[in-house]
Amino acid sequence: MAKGGFRGMPGGMNQAAMMKQVQKMQQDMLRMQEEMERKTYTATTGGGMVKAEVNGKHEIVSLEINPEAVDPDDVEMLQDMVIAAVNEAMRAAEADAANSMSQMTGGLNLGGLF
Repeated sequence: MAKGGFRGMPGGMNQAAMMKQVQKMQQDMLRMQEEMERKTYTATTGGGMVKAEVNGKHEIVSLEINPEAVDPDDVEMLQDMVIAAVNEAMRAAEADAANSMSQMTGGLNLGGLF
């Protein structure tokens, strides 16, 4: 191996430059994670009867149920609408996180490292 560089690295990138690049990527990822945690994602079901909002930490922030959706004879439908709204909001959060990660890594598949 050539002194100060790695075989096969573009432009003979040396170890110090590579470490600097890794540290910058770590900082960028931390910043992205903090931004994602502050975002909220909303989904509705039942024609707006149930509205769920989650944050980037995958915590339910709010849940609104229209009183018209409450039918004591059909509690299961309300339960299904709540579950569907929460799951859809969670999927939106996951999709946004995956998209942000893909943009940061330039589409590299990092094999579940992050």
